Amino acid sequence: MPNSLLYLLTVLIWGSTWLAIEFQLGVTDHGWSVTLRFAIAAVVMWAFCLLRGLSLRFSLRDHGFIALLALGNFSLNYYLVYEAQIYLTSAMTCILFTTMVLMNIINTRLFFGSRIAPRTYLGALLGIAGIVAIFWPELHDFSWANSSMKGMVLALGSAFIASLGNMVSVRNSRQGLPVLQVNALGMLYGALMMLLVMLASGTPLMVDSSPTYWLSLLYLALFGSVIAFGAYFVLLKRIGAGQASYAMVLFPVVAVVLSALFEEFHWQQSTTLGFVLVALGNLLVLAPLERWFAQLRPLPA
Repeated sequence: MPNSLLYLLTVLIWGSTWLAIEFQLGVTDHGWSVTLRFAIAAVVMWAFCLLRGLSLRFSLRDHGFIALLALGNFSLNYYLVYEAQIYLTSAMTCILFTTMVLMNIINTRLFFGSRIAPRTYLGALLGIAGIVAIFWPELHDFSWANSSMKGMVLALGSAFIASLGNMVSVRNSRQGLPVLQVNALGMLYGALMMLLVMLASGTPLMVDSSPTYWLSLLYLALFGSVIAFGAYFVLLKRIGAGQASYAMVLFPVVAVVLSALFEEFHWQQSTTLGFVLVALGNLLVLAPLERWFAQLRPLPA
């Protein structure tokens, strides 16, 4: 499949998953919904690996890091995302989650000593300014009892935990662990972790029998978890992390359009300004500006 189609597939699927999460909220506790989502995804991933004859054997140490990956990317972060969308529209949650781009760069510096480009700081300031603009009405009359503030904290918390999971993924990649098998185990561990949490909390399993719940659950499990991750990791292999990460800039556009169509998401001046600032901040961080400027320089005579 061409890179352009893989990229389009990733952006459209991940951009639409935020709206699909809205149909998961209600009868079934969202902790159970996350459990079911990754249980279904794990079954599909394991079946694929077994059919392809891919080995799922890892050292005990590697299993520990795969479990950490599951905690950050396939369980706790999604639980917080679902919780955040109780208080926010899918568009606002998605925009806040894109701050993970900046968190990834900072965490890469902390954990792996990677250099931070000066423009990253400007991008971070634009991102912070964008968040302030989006939530300006709530910040103007600040109160922790405000539901939007709760949603903001939960969404930013989910982005931070997902960023830590990405750092574990970087470690696993540097150790040469295969992506497909790691994801298969990670999704299984994520489902088991959420199952233990839900059993320990005593939350009863009340499964929504409506078609919209099950269709959105299957969409999130098969498309949002299996296909989109698969397409994204193929892109990572072909074009590298820098270019593949542009999906983080583009999929909020899909999420905002869908939220406006189906959730009665209303644009305000502060919302528009905030969305533009967050997108510009992410673009400034990800764009290969040095290479662009080098191409603009006149050729020597």
